[in-house]
Amino acid sequence: MFKDRKDAGIQLAKKLIGYKNKNVVVLAIPRGGLPLGAIVAEALNAPLDIVLTKKIGHPLNKEFAIGAVSLQGKYVADSAEATHRYIEEETRRIRKILRQRQDQYYKNFAPKILKDKIVIVVDDGVATGSTILATVSLIKEEEPSKIVVAFPVGSSSAINRLYNSPFIDEVVCIEVPKHFNAVGQFYRNFNPVLDKKAMQILKESNKHFIVSKYE
Repeated sequence: MFKDRKDAGIQLAKKLIGYKNKNVVVLAIPRGGLPLGAIVAEALNAPLDIVLTKKIGHPLNKEFAIGAVSLQGKYVADSAEATHRYIEEETRRIRKILRQRQDQYYKNFAPKILKDKIVIVVDDGVATGSTILATVSLIKEEEPSKIVVAFPVGSSSAINRLYNSPFIDEVVCIEVPKHFNAVGQFYRNFNPVLDKKAMQILKESNKHFIVSKYE
């Protein structure tokens, strides 16, 4: 049980301290992963960025990811039970959202280059693993040297899926509860992170790492 995202971030940073002062970029999954990602990035003396991707939900269950979309590409699982038309419509809809998010989060600086970097993907918890699996498949296309996924709590089924992914080099998780219903049950305070707060966290964390998009 964690007090809040700050507590979880501090504990997660301790698990990742071996990456301090390495060639690391911390990627937080917005918005819940940003408070943890900022703490991890500070502890590792690494820049913080966000994962600018969004899952494609199953037609009959939007919470279940069958793929993911970025502004540059998309990944759809071989087992996805969805029509080509549905995938294309969802891709257009999601990219519109991502462009809005890009405009919000990248007003004054550019996204981090991931090629040849150790990328640590941080979230506040993993329930099924579907979203993060789809996300790392897109990150892999940017040719990082290593992909680490890190989170405070996850279900045993999700952990197994992540360990078996060809895209993930290392999984770091603090707690794997026997009975797992939702990520929020393992936090005393699990208030939502609003966009304004998330943007502030990203800006503050990158004061020493910002590369202007106008340079």
